[in-house]
Amino acid sequence: MPIFEFVCADCGKPFEELVLSTHIIGEVTCPTCQSQNITKKISAFAIRLPGGSSWSFGSVSGSSCDTGSA
Repeated sequence: MPIFEFVCADCGKPFEELVLSTHIIGEVTCPTCQSQNITKKISAFAIRLPGGSSWSFGSVSGSSCDTGSA
């Protein structure tokens, strides 16, 4: 289940919210001041690779993007 990061535009407090459906993001309120004037932050993600005990945060190795340097 996705946990989204938000920041309240009224009181400035950042907070996280478990959102079960992207359709209800508009119903999220600030837990400090109850305002709905919030902005969803862009967050890094973490994945755990099979067979490993460490976490990888928001990066992908082995990119297939060619910069085209000649």
